[in-house]
Amino acid sequence: MAVIRAGFALVARDLRLAARVGGSGTLSLVFFLMIVALVPFALGPDLNLLSRIGPAILWLAAVLATLIGLDRLFQADEEDGSLDLMTGAPVPLEGVVLAKVLAHWLTTGLPLALASPLFGLLVALDGRAMASTALTLAVGTPALSFIGAVGAALTASIRRGGLILAVLVLPLMIPTLIFGVSAAQAATGGTVPFLVPLAVLTGLTLIAAVVGTVAAAAALKWPE
Repeated sequence: MAVIRAGFALVARDLRLAARVGGSGTLSLVFFLMIVALVPFALGPDLNLLSRIGPAILWLAAVLATLIGLDRLFQADEEDGSLDLMTGAPVPLEGVVLAKVLAHWLTTGLPLALASPLFGLLVALDGRAMASTALTLAVGTPALSFIGAVGAALTASIRRGGLILAVLVLPLMIPTLIFGVSAAQAATGGTVPFLVPLAVLTGLTLIAAVVGTVAAAAALKWPE
């Protein structure tokens, strides 16, 4: 019970810090909007083409926007010594990682999923496509946060490690991107039922939650 309370306290702490500093959550939304707004200019005024690839544009923008501020997930705590206290606390380090990733998703992934129907208007999505894309983003973006946490843990002690982090985690995010786009497109028609890629996407998120939490905790312990 004490572990659960400590986890909720850590989530609340990170949420307060995010609200006080601003930063990654707002920047992710702005970056998300920039990508979604610029791609139609590159493709031209073909609304049929935009509506077909709209879910892919939103998902690709979400993957890239998730990387904003991800390098600071553990680095800020490493710099001010908080991470040493967390490592030595009686709470398992896996619980600390889980709480920090949850806070990151609440400030980054969840706002992206909630804003995707509005941004879907820029790529000519209809109501059904907007709803399905928002659902897949809500299910799949936690996987992106957990995968990113592994890279963030590996680069926590490296200054300006954002580029290294992106190189490490982007290839691992590709399966989530593929099945997220497949699920969103299946909802608007296709030979594959919507629930099949959605179930695979849910499974990827659960696997990423387990493997990512354990791997990130191991990476944080490794320098010791």
